Amino acid sequence: MKEIFATPIFALLISILAYEIGIFINKKTKIAFLNPLMIAIALVICTLIVLDIPLEDYKSGGDFISMFLTPATVILAVPLYKNINSLKKDYIAILCGVFVGSITAIFSVWGLAKVFQMPKELLASLIPKSITTPLGIELSNQLEGIPSVTVAAIIITGIVGAVFAQWVLKVCRITDKTAKGLAIGTSAHALGTTKAVEMGETEGAMSGLAIGLAGLVTVIAATILSKIGLF
Repeated sequence: MKEIFATPIFALLISILAYEIGIFINKKTKIAFLNPLMIAIALVICTLIVLDIPLEDYKSGGDFISMFLTPATVILAVPLYKNINSLKKDYIAILCGVFVGSITAIFSVWGLAKVFQMPKELLASLIPKSITTPLGIELSNQLEGIPSVTVAAIIITGIVGAVFAQWVLKVCRITDKTAKGLAIGTSAHALGTTKAVEMGETEGAMSGLAIGLAGLVTVIAATILSKIGLF
């Protein structure tokens, strides 16, 4: 039995099965906090503990999934293309909004890191917290961060965005549909976008557009700031 647990196929199967269970629970309960990805992570961790499977054995199969993250970044071009007319129409407002949001995300992490005296490696790991996972991992590697910490930060950021997005927008009295979508996509990437899609077609489209733009801005800005020695 130990030999079966150590195979890459077993790791792939439990990963896919855990995520499918997460999707099922999320659809049945319709509770934003019960995100499929979060449920899948919890189920995989419990499985590894109960069956006493070493992390190295699971990683041998999990790496097959990770391998597809980088080419998956190309998919970010799809929402950009689908919403090209909206981008052309209000490009100044959209670009300014995403730029300010992305820069704010970077400097909020930098400021907290200075206050709590975080090591440089941890700061580099948290910088990509508001962009989608494939870009976040690559940026973390580029900044010499810890990719596993980056993934955790990205997931937590997305779940918080999906759960509290509507409440924050209501408190801030943001009623424009385009602004709502851009705010969610810029701050909470794909996980937040699931909530934006529920809010409306325009919100979902703008949030999807913001994911690609925010990722681009964050990668460029973080690289430049790293080169000048800010972190």
